[in-house]
Amino acid sequence: MDSIKRYRIGEVSSKLDIPTYVLRFWESEFPELKPEKSAAGQRLYSESDIELIKKIKHLRYEEKLTLTGAKNKLIDADESQYSTELHESLVTIKKGLQEILAALR
Repeated sequence: MDSIKRYRIGEVSSKLDIPTYVLRFWESEFPELKPEKSAAGQRLYSESDIELIKKIKHLRYEEKLTLTGAKNKLIDADESQYSTELHESLVTIKKGLQEILAALR
């Protein structure tokens, strides 16, 4: 059985002080925000969904970005994270190749 905690929309709304209609709207605007649905069709948010909602809330209400601005900022952050991970992987590969080259000498 899945032991990952899930939260209903009302719980997330109360916890983050965001109206449920805003959460539903953000689902339509941010494709990466996809809560699971229960058999009865109720939204079930994971911790990662909640973290994403917190980021969106921060971008919209504290940084005062438009929806488009918030979307772009999230995309930029994802690309930056990917770029950092790729760079770290390439550094590790380069180090390994240098060690092989040194062993062959």
